[in-house]
Amino acid sequence: MPEFLDLHGRTNKLVRAAADAALRRHGLHLGQDHLLAVLWEHDGSTPGEVAAALNVTTPTVVKMATRMATAGLLTRRRDDRDNRLVRLWLTEAGHALREPIEAERRLLEQKITADLTETERRHLMSALAKIHRSANDLLEGAPIDTAG
Repeated sequence: MPEFLDLHGRTNKLVRAAADAALRRHGLHLGQDHLLAVLWEHDGSTPGEVAAALNVTTPTVVKMATRMATAGLLTRRRDDRDNRLVRLWLTEAGHALREPIEAERRLLEQKITADLTETERRHLMSALAKIHRSANDLLEGAPIDTAG
């Protein structure tokens, strides 16, 4: 297996497990924090808008929203102007999770990167942003510039 893909895969599993454990302390499942983050910034978004923001499918958001509505974190309401649309609105409980979840994520990031210098952190973030763009381009069928 190529070295990058192997290390990235193993690292991703560990980071996801640590994030999942942190979120479960607040009654959330992995990924629900991302849906909340979209609604914290754009409360009343449609599932399609949330899906586009998270780069996932609309059925994925609908399934997640169903669980989160059952947990009392959000509600679904028909759009006032277009009855065909459903909008997702945070409840007080959903709004109340913002600070604890953001603090939890900051703490996790600090712990995971604790052995890095500030310069290493900047380089890592820059490299990950480039890798993200390249992977996104690959999935969208755009040619990848291999000239370096």
